[in-house]
Amino acid sequence: MENKGPTVASVITAGLWSENPVLRLLLGMCPTLAVTTAVKPALTMGLSVIFVLICSNIVVSLMRNLLKPHLRILMFTLAIATFVTIADLYLKAFLPEMSATLGPYIPLIIVNCIIICRAEACASKCGLFISIVDALAMGVGFTVVLCILGAIRELLATGMVFDIMIMPKAFVPWAAMRMPVGAFITLGLMLGLVNLVTGKKA
Repeated sequence: MENKGPTVASVITAGLWSENPVLRLLLGMCPTLAVTTAVKPALTMGLSVIFVLICSNIVVSLMRNLLKPHLRILMFTLAIATFVTIADLYLKAFLPEMSATLGPYIPLIIVNCIIICRAEACASKCGLFISIVDALAMGVGFTVVLCILGAIRELLATGMVFDIMIMPKAFVPWAAMRMPVGAFITLGLMLGLVNLVTGKKA
C-alpha cells in the first residue's frame, strides 16, 4: 500500500499541540526564555520565526529532489540564513526599537532547532503544500506559547498587558518576573500543566 504521507489535519494538530515545539519537543528554549518579558517582543519573535519557517520550508521542499546527502544541512542553513537576514533587516528598518529589544535573538533564528528540525523532518520529504502547512502550524504553535508566557510575565511584573493596565491599583508587581528566574518558573509551571493534562488523557 502506498504511503500517502501526513494529512493536513495531522500536521496542524502536531504543530499546535502534540508536537508543539516548546511544550512537547522543548525546542527553541533560548528565545522562549529570553524574549518573553512582555507580549510585544514575544509576538515579534514568533512572527519572525513563522516568516523564516514558511520561506525556508518552501525553498527546501522545492529543491528536495536535488539535495545531496553531504550538502543537505549546508543548503538548509543557507536558505534559513537568507530569510533570517531579511527579517532582521526589516525589523531594523521599520521597527528599530523592537529590533534593539530583541537584540541578537533574531539573527540567532539561523541556529534555532525548530527551523532545522522542520526542514529535515518535513520539507525535505514532503510536497510544497504540506510543507507550508507544517511551517505555519509549528510557527503558530511556537508563537502562541511565547505570547502566553509573555502575557503572564508582563502581567505579574507590571500589572499590564500590551501597555493596558489589567491589575487593580493595589497590585504589587513581582519584580522577579522580569528576571530569568521568572521565565524558568513560568515555563516550568506551563510544562507541568501540559504534562498533567496529557497524563490524565493517557
